[in-house]
Amino acid sequence: MNNSVNEIKERLLNKKSTIGVIGLGYVGLPLAIEFARKGYQTIGFEIDAVKVDLLNRSVNYIQDIDDDLVEQVVNDKIFEATTDFSRIKECDGIFICVPTPFTPNKDPDISFIIRAAEDISANMKQGQIIILKSTTFPGTTEKYVLPILEKSGMKCGGDFYLAFSPERIDPGNKVWKTDNTPIVVGGVNEDSTELAAIMHGLVVGKIKKVSTPSIAEMEKLLENIFRSVNIALVNELAKLCDRIGINIWEVVDAASTKPFGFMPFYPGPGIGGHCILIDPYYLAWMAREHDFVTNFIQLAAEINEDMPFYVESMAIREIAKQDISLKKAKVLILGMAFKKDVDDLRHSPALKVAELLSKDNIGTIDYYDPYIPKIRIHDVEYESLPEISKVNLKDYDLTIITTNHSAFDYEMICKHSKMVVDTRNACIEIADRSNIVLLGEGR
Repeated sequence: MNNSVNEIKERLLNKKSTIGVIGLGYVGLPLAIEFARKGYQTIGFEIDAVKVDLLNRSVNYIQDIDDDLVEQVVNDKIFEATTDFSRIKECDGIFICVPTPFTPNKDPDISFIIRAAEDISANMKQGQIIILKSTTFPGTTEKYVLPILEKSGMKCGGDFYLAFSPERIDPGNKVWKTDNTPIVVGGVNEDSTELAAIMHGLVVGKIKKVSTPSIAEMEKLLENIFRSVNIALVNELAKLCDRIGINIWEVVDAASTKPFGFMPFYPGPGIGGHCILIDPYYLAWMAREHDFVTNFIQLAAEINEDMPFYVESMAIREIAKQDISLKKAKVLILGMAFKKDVDDLRHSPALKVAELLSKDNIGTIDYYDPYIPKIRIHDVEYESLPEISKVNLKDYDLTIITTNHSAFDYEMICKHSKMVVDTRNACIEIADRSNIVLLGEGR
């Protein structure tokens, strides 16, 4: 490690460095607040002026961050948010935490990464450490980000340092947070890897260094595609079990008694959130660039994307059993977030179920989610019911449980609903199941 690198390391360890975070969403804001909490001057860069204004007024909008902590670091003037990307030159270390969606054709859209790299390149200073955290396909760091940064006239490994370290945020997780979740770091060169590991080590306990950014990029895809494939397996088995009269939930529970070689996954109305739905398509696109087809992985993604349609068919069937026309039917959807106990609507299968039922011209569609106050379906805004009770539950011909929030009173829901379609096995403890149809139950 040369003298320049040693000086950068010393500044980091002595809290003389300013940290910049580009993108203040579910990944970037917790990271920025954690650095500020540890005593590092931190600047958050965000193109959304509304978010910047909220943060600078100490208003938190991310559920997993303590409101008091945001207020503390803002009032102590150790954290501030800005839309002024020229201030990148004030930062010694920069994290890129921007969205990586896909196009309507399900090809990667790394335009936010490109824009962030261009903003950095236009405002670089000597010795900066730049770490890309946005989930992406292998090669992004070296083939896309690096050339943009070197357009500044600076060279990686001497003038600046570049690495990839995938985010591992799990919204709603009360145990694994930014500061205790192990991370992976892969730099463009040894100094980049070492400095990125040191910078991350300021707020994270355990770090795994790998030899290249591409390994770190592929590692992240493996994490999420592993989940996608296994969820697809149980989703397909759930459909089969419905047809042949076997309860998939009991099957998985029994298989889980094996102490080795098995990991339980559970069926549901589909997958959501930012990563698990999108990542198979990022890998598939990259594979096609190398004349390779990821048949198995793509098929798993398609199975998962079909699940909202399967739930729709369950709902239509249960309405038909009551001899009610679709135009007169009243349906209540419980839970709109993509998973339990979070306020995250991104790619929610519950929203897809609502959209499908709307296309079916269901007479009334209402929803209740204490975390999601409003949604839009086909350009129409819907507001969550303020509450559910034994009185208003009886107004609906069908209640669909799409998200198993802990706050829901499932005993009340099942007792006072005419019919319940349970896609999450949320009603497992209910004894009287005469009005409950469970996804994958086999009846």
